[in-house]
Amino acid sequence: MTILIDRPLWPARGRVWSHMVSDTSFEELHAFASRLGVPGRAFERDHYDVPEELYGTAVQLGAEPVGCQELLSRLTGAGLRRRKTSRVSRPDQRVSTAGTAVPAGRAEPSRCRGGAATVTRRGA
Repeated sequence: MTILIDRPLWPARGRVWSHMVSDTSFEELHAFASRLGVPGRAFERDHYDVPEELYGTAVQLGAEPVGCQELLSRLTGAGLRRRKTSRVSRPDQRVSTAGTAVPAGRAEPSRCRGGAATVTRRGA
């Protein structure tokens, strides 16, 4: 069982949040979140948003603290990454979170710098 959690860096709704993922399965992730007391509504596509005040408890329960780049790399390597997509302009394209059309099935690299995710189009 490998549950990964990044440091609380992500501000939203007046709080600071961590991302918690599994590099094994979503079932493992949901079970761990339940043990931690994180509600299902905190699950977004491939991760849970965990409030800063639960970070220490998550680590005590066995979550492995990692940086945001390692978290994303291991999630992607496990085949569990579910990208956010916007409106679809054509069946063979999707619109990236950066607003540029990207051929379907082609991944965009994501980078985490100083607590902010930057999504860029491949080759840009």
